[in-house]
Amino acid sequence: MTALNRLTLAEARDGLRRKDFTSAEITADCLEAMEGAKALNAVTCPTPEKAMEMAKAADVRLAAGDAPDMCGLPLGIKDLFCTEGVQSQAASNILAGFLPPYESTTTAQLWRDGAVMLGKLNMDEFAMGSSNETSAYGPAISPWRRPGSNAPLTPGGSSGGSAAAVSADLCLAATGTDTGGSIRQPAAFTGIVGVKPTYGRVSRRGIVAFASSLDQAGPMTKTVRDAAIMLRAMAGHDPLDSTSADLPVPDFEAAIGADIRGKVIGLPREYRVEGMPAEIEPLWSKGRAMLEDAGAEVREISLPHTKYALPAYYIIAPAEASSNLARYDGVRYGARAKIRPGEGITALYERTRAEGFGAEVKARLLTGAYVLSAGYYDAYYLRAQKVRALIKRDFEEAFAAGVDAILTPATPSAAFALGEVGADDPVAMYLNDVFTVTVNLAGLPGVSVPAGTDAQGLPLGLQLIGRPWEEADMLSIARAIEERAAFSAKPERWW
Repeated sequence: MTALNRLTLAEARDGLRRKDFTSAEITADCLEAMEGAKALNAVTCPTPEKAMEMAKAADVRLAAGDAPDMCGLPLGIKDLFCTEGVQSQAASNILAGFLPPYESTTTAQLWRDGAVMLGKLNMDEFAMGSSNETSAYGPAISPWRRPGSNAPLTPGGSSGGSAAAVSADLCLAATGTDTGGSIRQPAAFTGIVGVKPTYGRVSRRGIVAFASSLDQAGPMTKTVRDAAIMLRAMAGHDPLDSTSADLPVPDFEAAIGADIRGKVIGLPREYRVEGMPAEIEPLWSKGRAMLEDAGAEVREISLPHTKYALPAYYIIAPAEASSNLARYDGVRYGARAKIRPGEGITALYERTRAEGFGAEVKARLLTGAYVLSAGYYDAYYLRAQKVRALIKRDFEEAFAAGVDAILTPATPSAAFALGEVGADDPVAMYLNDVFTVTVNLAGLPGVSVPAGTDAQGLPLGLQLIGRPWEEADMLSIARAIEERAAFSAKPERWW
């Protein structure tokens, strides 16, 4: 293997144009890396024949001299995206064997620009999880390890397979989705960059729905520049998605390296949570110092309703999930349980859903049905929506006061071992989203940038929250952190 799989998107793009190598050669290296990394369980459905076919077509476009930035660049695709004729089951047994007859808008745009699909990547079932332990395929494993320990670590969730694949150089980049932190948390756990765009920036059509008012797709990459390159290809108005914004897509890469002197960065005092590991506060302070070194003004701000974000999220998201997943009954959609003689349709529905959904999905569907039920709707769901409005207003007031972006930790800790969190207390697992859910509730863009390591050498990330539709500005500030943090740690190969 010639290690072309270790390139960034920008390096590969520029090398392809210089004719240093071909897309077929990069793709072959990535496929070889995937084949040798089965221990990570990051790839659920490799597509080697399709990948080489797409790579050869990209080489023809490149030779003609008129190819977009993503042309010839091999990607992994989260299993939540429908890919025509390729297994797409949202890591759930209820969608086992599903071969979509159409392509999601996001992946269609990537293929339009000449990107190459290496295969589908592991995730939490229906994107419900923070550790990739709810997957029907079994958990994805982080390429990172604690020193002197063989205990498998989580790559985060729900986009755990994407994070593991990018961190281990199985692909140059990957797609992810983020409903409450599912791009940013796994990115922080694995030392990569993850961008959750403004709600409506990237089409949701063809992405299996979890919580429709919160879900947003974004890139998971090795650098901020790569995220800017890939986001441009993913973004854009889609008339087939009623929530897609009809706004021009900027050249996000052009903002990389922009001078951020004079930018105002807010530090929300409410993000100093009790029980936070000792490394997180110094990391946050380090981020502040890096931005001040770049010429930004950093000031403390207040987002007073932050403490209500997590409970509000875990009412709204399950409620929307219970509605979205009602269609999977084995008759309209989904794998059907074996029919028993004399069994009525209701019993068939119940057995199909009981057998097809995993424990975490069933728990959230029951929660969602409960908070939407008669007598509880006002007490739970309606109240949570009011809290959501207050959280959104907190951000609006901060931005109206002149703040250009907000700096926070990305996660409350580094990656933990599989089975270490949440087995007896699900709330402990949900607390992984404490810094990220506010961004989804408010519909804002956010990015996680690797900025340091904990005492055991595991990656830690900083999160930047941007103004709505100002991903370019947010990425320019993220690049300033990336430059000064100079994060270059890589996991030692054990797989």
